[in-house]
Amino acid sequence: MSNDFPTETPAVVTCGLPYANGDLHIGHLRGYIGADAFNRALETLGQQSAYVCGSDMHGTPVAVNAEQEGVDPEDFALEWHEQYEETFPQFNVEFDNYGHTHDETNTELTQDIVRTLDEEGYIYEKEIQVAYDPEADQYLPDRYVEGTCPYCGAKARGDECDEGCQRHLEPGEVEDPTSTITGNPAEYRDRTHKFFEVSEFADYLTEFLDGLEGTSNARNQPRQWIEDGLQDWCITRDMDWGIDYPETDSDGESDLVLYVWVDAPIEYISSTKQYSERVGTEEYDWEQVWRDDGEIVHVIGRDIIQHHTIFWPAMLEGAGYTAPRGVAATGFITINGKGLSTSRNRAIWAKEYLEEGFHPDLLRYYLTTTGGLQQDVDFSWDAFQEKVNGELVGTVGNFWYRSLLFAYRNYEGTPEADVSEAVRERIEGAIGDVRESVNDYSTRGVGQAAVQLAQFGNEYIQRNEPWKLTDENPEEAAQVIRDCVQIAKAVGVLLEPIVPDKAQGLWEQLGEEGEIADAHLEDALEAPPRTFDEPGELFAKIEDDRVAELNEKLEARVEAASDDGDADEETESDDTAADESTSMADTDDLEPLLEDRIGFKDFQDLDIRVGRIEDAEGIEGADDLARLEVDIGFETRQVVAGIKQLHDLEELPGQKCVLLANMEPAELFGVESNGMILAAGDEADLLTTHDDAAIGEKIR
Repeated sequence: MSNDFPTETPAVVTCGLPYANGDLHIGHLRGYIGADAFNRALETLGQQSAYVCGSDMHGTPVAVNAEQEGVDPEDFALEWHEQYEETFPQFNVEFDNYGHTHDETNTELTQDIVRTLDEEGYIYEKEIQVAYDPEADQYLPDRYVEGTCPYCGAKARGDECDEGCQRHLEPGEVEDPTSTITGNPAEYRDRTHKFFEVSEFADYLTEFLDGLEGTSNARNQPRQWIEDGLQDWCITRDMDWGIDYPETDSDGESDLVLYVWVDAPIEYISSTKQYSERVGTEEYDWEQVWRDDGEIVHVIGRDIIQHHTIFWPAMLEGAGYTAPRGVAATGFITINGKGLSTSRNRAIWAKEYLEEGFHPDLLRYYLTTTGGLQQDVDFSWDAFQEKVNGELVGTVGNFWYRSLLFAYRNYEGTPEADVSEAVRERIEGAIGDVRESVNDYSTRGVGQAAVQLAQFGNEYIQRNEPWKLTDENPEEAAQVIRDCVQIAKAVGVLLEPIVPDKAQGLWEQLGEEGEIADAHLEDALEAPPRTFDEPGELFAKIEDDRVAELNEKLEARVEAASDDGDADEETESDDTAADESTSMADTDDLEPLLEDRIGFKDFQDLDIRVGRIEDAEGIEGADDLARLEVDIGFETRQVVAGIKQLHDLEELPGQKCVLLANMEPAELFGVESNGMILAAGDEADLLTTHDDAAIGEKIR
């Protein structure tokens, strides 16, 4: 078990590389802002840390789009890379280093790591079937081929089932292949490629996952892949754009390039190395992080968990590098309750948000504190307005302004009094909450700790009414305002990782020197300057007519895009390292899938039986509950179900149902329920069997 942050060893925080292939939207920004906030929070704990990333320049999507535009892939990708470099700072996302996968550092380091894996015996050659387009006379790697997923039957692209089970797919696995170049059926031809022997790392990866920190989806989802048996990983492709497979002693020069998912994560190391070379190893030593005992944390989209918890740690272990301490996988972003769709222009684009004149910290706050990291987050302008007006304007901003203004007008700054013990203890409690949240990988918890402290401050000033005390009891009035100024400073220090620019504004209003970003949690209890100038309001209310205007613009864009053709729904993750989106069809009204997966053994622990309803009657005094008698073969169970208003109870006797038999008994409205009948949707559509399964038969 790792020690809690802060530790004596340096940390590095990374985020899944943005694919240099298109505009950024808030689905992407969620990850980069979240990782930035987490890195800042680590630093407030006193943890030495660096935040690094880079643009993913390689892979077939870049090659395909560059070809369509008639430009060189490198020029195409570099243009997007430069745009990202300009965009991220506009959202206060501050990378210590931001590189790209095609630069010299990453090229050399990637080839060096592959050589090491080859020398250690983890790479071998194998003849496989690769999709080929006879008309175009070329092999079809990855996104040049589409077809059917062999595992779930969904539509799939060459290296990923992105509309179904989200499995990584090896060359030759896609069924019924079609060329995206000509639209014609493709054929499979034999071709020799290089494979990384991931299967050799099964025991190591199981142990790695046992100790992995971060979100539960990143820990649990990969276990099923290990239980199913790891497949070795084809790490080369038949194309020109990418990093050349290095010349090795085993086979000499190769005409293949490395698969994009080989060099993309290595950019994490390369970018850290570039940062270290720029500031000097005495200030930050990249080798201590990546070759020794550093604290490595990856913030990624949930659609690339397999790459970061199976392939990547196996590569690191095989090449003698440090494994990640934590992997935090974020959920998707929806817009107005529907899947984010770039094809339908149902998205909030990064440049659009800025052009609307909103401060970046408002979006940072919304994205980092609405739900936990791994939950899906819905964005609407109405919800954005409610959260900003209620929490930032009404709670934080209101407290900052009223407390500092009162202090300025009555004391020209911080009153000469000591902080009361009760307020000191409350601030210390908030500091403890932030520490706990950081170690739980919860940016939401960090933000909540700060806002709840501001709420306490509002209640404290309202309860003590210092405006009445200034004449009646000036000493007590000074004590109350001294407490309030200290709380205001503490809220700023705690909230800095989430809203850094606004927190700096408070810092300057307090007359503090330097940057609040350099402050540690303990500074929340340090006395503010004795004098400061008249404060201003740091947050402004978002008006209803502004939101109505924004909603109209979004609806008009979506309608215009829809008129151009029928596009598939998409729900997009926070990064685009493998692709820009994960498509979904007709799921706008469905609840999102749960992140956490269970193993087959967990499923076997569920005793689900075919039952037959023998009797059904409403429970007196309960609007929705009904008491059922259900025969499950061995015995008849009494079950309480919330179906009173949804079914004609007189028609239920004799109907088959499906019952969870080993559910713990519970008492509802004085009636014991000994099991749970299963139903689908808000209308409680009772599950049943298609043919003549016997009563009491177990569901397998």
